[in-house]
Amino acid sequence: MDRLSKTIATFFGLGYIPVAPGTFGALGGMVISLVIMSFHTDSAWWNGVHLVMSAAAYFAGVMACRNLESSWGHDPSRVVIDEALGFWISILFLPQDWRILAAGFVLFRFFDILKPLGIRKVDKLQSHHAVMADDVIAGIYANIVLQVVVRIWGSALQ
Repeated sequence: MDRLSKTIATFFGLGYIPVAPGTFGALGGMVISLVIMSFHTDSAWWNGVHLVMSAAAYFAGVMACRNLESSWGHDPSRVVIDEALGFWISILFLPQDWRILAAGFVLFRFFDILKPLGIRKVDKLQSHHAVMADDVIAGIYANIVLQVVVRIWGSALQ
């Protein structure tokens, strides 16, 4: 169980990277999305897969954090499944385009690192859910920005 929790929490070991593990966790999520995008799926399937991955990552991340807290402490930097989750939320219900994935990555990391608009308050909560929830909120903020951009300049993506 402990090995499984470590694999989940570190998003297959990316959290062990000594420099910027959160960035690598989000990049890991982006690589998975790029692989999915390479199958040229329709938007319903794309969004469905990302919704399922997001829900699974959330609940698996909470479970992993609960199992590891006694040995790792609360929200250590090597827990990066929350970054993959936040990235996936940042691109939900948007066109499949590498530029959107790249923008989603940058915007998600911006909101995740700076923690504006209430994200910092959630981050400070001592809960297994809070470990995941602050990145969910950062992903939602990034998604809102991208939704606006796509609606304004969407024709440029075609």
